[in-house]
Amino acid sequence: MNRQKTYDVAVIGAGVFGAWTAWHLVRRGQRVALIDAYGPAHSRASSGGETRILRMGYGADELYTRWSERSLAQWKEFLAAARQPLFLETGVLWMAGDQDMRLEQTSATLERCGVRFEELDRATLESRYRQVGFDGIKRGLLEPHSGVLLARRAVALVVEEAVRLGAEYRCAQVQRPTGSGRVPEMATSDGERVAAGQFVFACGPWLGKVFPDVLHARIFPSRQEVFFFGIPAGDLRFRPPALPTWLFQEDLVYGMPDIEGRGLKIAFDEHGERVDPDTQSRIVSPAMTKRVREYVARRFPALDDAPIVETRVCQYENTSNGDFLIDRHPQIENLWFAGGGSGHGFKHGPAIGEYVTGQLLDGGTAEARFSLAGKGTVQKRTVY
Repeated sequence: MNRQKTYDVAVIGAGVFGAWTAWHLVRRGQRVALIDAYGPAHSRASSGGETRILRMGYGADELYTRWSERSLAQWKEFLAAARQPLFLETGVLWMAGDQDMRLEQTSATLERCGVRFEELDRATLESRYRQVGFDGIKRGLLEPHSGVLLARRAVALVVEEAVRLGAEYRCAQVQRPTGSGRVPEMATSDGERVAAGQFVFACGPWLGKVFPDVLHARIFPSRQEVFFFGIPAGDLRFRPPALPTWLFQEDLVYGMPDIEGRGLKIAFDEHGERVDPDTQSRIVSPAMTKRVREYVARRFPALDDAPIVETRVCQYENTSNGDFLIDRHPQIENLWFAGGGSGHGFKHGPAIGEYVTGQLLDGGTAEARFSLAGKGTVQKRTVY
């Protein structure tokens, strides 16, 4: 990167939000610098890991359903052009018991948005998915065209394409910005400076560390443990299409079928303890290991004694209610935040990049739900 060069926009963070923002900006003719301290979708990032769910269901929350639709279309178009089959149409199966209001709301919203889905009663679930234990489950909803994205590779591909189109990528740590009004440049850890007309900080769980005065109390990085259970030799019941991606609504548990031989993926969606993304332990806890084993024995009895073949500890970057944070810095007029993925944000990367680009270049109408003013300091989750 030429230290004398001035960019139209510098994007800090090469996870899914930053990568797609850079891609959309360079497609609009902007001179873009994309900077990350560790690398695109690195192992400490919320965008790291091999797989992420792309689903349309959000209860009554039509905004996120429509953003999911828009993003899935862009992911498919992008991957088709790159000739990279990184989206797997496994289908996504929602399951609920007595508390099925959210499932009712989801079906109404999907119908209103024109998203294809299938409603399944308990008998149909049991006959179609004999490998699953449905105790406490009364009905299901299947999104047949949703599925799984091979996440780390997909984000790296977006970065590669943005660079091919003219963006400049660099691995460096941007220092904490200071001052107010309009900031012409920012320093990096290696002593260079990046000059730009506008700056977008899409650094996920690091937002609170980079902007402690503004965001430390409003971004909640939480520890999330993920497990993969080995499938019995020659057993095809846990691979797609026999088993779709799945979410047990009231249990706050989700998972994926055996993809690329990694095993059955399972994680609890409830928020874990608050952590530092740089220093938190990446080793799963004995308590969660025990809890997950008990859950797998209940829901997937054939895997009762299956070995845990892989584990992962990542983090969400929650806002107080789960809505995204996409807004200007309150004191620095040419600095924007793009974060608050809150555990559900990965799938929305293309739509977020498009939205941020529109805000920067067109002054488009801002979505009030994404404002800094709407972010509290106490967690009361409303978006799932």
